Amino acid sequence: MSIISLIIKREFIAKVRNKSFIVMTFLSPLLFVGIAVFVAYLSSMKADTKRIAIHNASGMFVKEFTSQNNKNKAYKYLDLSIIDLKFLKDSITNESYEGLLYIPKASNAKDFESKIQFISNSSPSISFIENVQDVIANKLTKNNLEKAHLDTLAIKNAQSKVNISLTKASGEESVKGLNEIKIGIGGAFGYLIMMFIIIYGNMVMRSVIEEKTSRIVEIIISSVKPFQLMMGKIIGTSLAGLLQFFIWAIIGMSLMFAASIFFGVNVGPTARISPEMMQTAQQEMTGTAQMYIKELWNLPIASILGGFVIYFIGGYFLYSSFYAAIGAAVDNQTDSQQFLLPIIMPLILSVYVGFFTVINDPHGTIAVVFSMIPLTSPIVMLMRIPFGVPLWQIIISVSLLFGSFFFVVWFAAKIYRIGILMYGKKPTWGELYKWLKY
Repeated sequence: MSIISLIIKREFIAKVRNKSFIVMTFLSPLLFVGIAVFVAYLSSMKADTKRIAIHNASGMFVKEFTSQNNKNKAYKYLDLSIIDLKFLKDSITNESYEGLLYIPKASNAKDFESKIQFISNSSPSISFIENVQDVIANKLTKNNLEKAHLDTLAIKNAQSKVNISLTKASGEESVKGLNEIKIGIGGAFGYLIMMFIIIYGNMVMRSVIEEKTSRIVEIIISSVKPFQLMMGKIIGTSLAGLLQFFIWAIIGMSLMFAASIFFGVNVGPTARISPEMMQTAQQEMTGTAQMYIKELWNLPIASILGGFVIYFIGGYFLYSSFYAAIGAAVDNQTDSQQFLLPIIMPLILSVYVGFFTVINDPHGTIAVVFSMIPLTSPIVMLMRIPFGVPLWQIIISVSLLFGSFFFVVWFAAKIYRIGILMYGKKPTWGELYKWLKY
């Protein structure tokens, strides 16, 4: 056991003292914040106004396409009905205008429904076309109602707009989009696990390949068993990853706490918002932000963080066993590519299952089954935990995960034991299967 602890210590110190590890540990949160701010800045920048020419031969829709009625400021409509249609089409070809909206003469509203054209060099966005269609359809509908001698104002006043408020069974007011927030939090943690399984798994694989190609491993295994060397590398690298995650968690919680103080919210599961704050929340954006932050604090944060640590360790151990076995079997990273796809595919599958099923039915059969399968549970279960998962399901999932790890590491150790001293030959799946029998 002391030999494994020495290997763990060596691997851990080697990773933690690495300059890139130190820089990325403290720089990554700032990079994420900086990227978010930069994206928000880019989205707030005013886009170039696109000019749309209009040839309105019918004489209708004159007031509909004006700067006063135009809600989309990215487009500017120019009524050029007095100019020849062919000349306007040539202008579109020469890119003088973004497009040409041609409204021909029509005897009735039915003809307008199929004869209006938009001419452009490139295909316009769906939202733009739908907006133009809505403007024309509303105008035609109004005309049809007037021809039928129906009171359009009375019809407009009779229309209702429903805004459903959300309230918990306890009587507290809730916010919309809470499920999306939950899946976003679970998905972020699941995505982190996937990325760091790949990153640190590759670190383990590269470390094994480097020691193998430099023949240092021949000296190491003269006093260390191959299984001890493999487990030391896996555990040492995982501890470095956990340290990095803990630092990020502290930084993230500090930023969240600072945000709660900035918006004036009492944090904690027993926090309550006064009636005065509720009234303010309905009128001001600050109040809405307070409610969202309160809902975030009411999430099972301890379960999410605890589940993250447990599933990170279990998922990392499980997949790193595969990575270590692959590193021992090959002589360079190029040869390892044929073995990596079957490892990465379950991780990708779990992300898709999480985002496409958990958000709609977090306690459905598909979500529950994939949160139990060891190869997908580290990601899918983390996406389910923010929605509230029964303790017995978590216990079964964790037991299967760590049970599978011990089962897989037994097979991986066989490949590692044989492959660590194999040189000069590119292994195949058949040969790996033969090594399992030795």
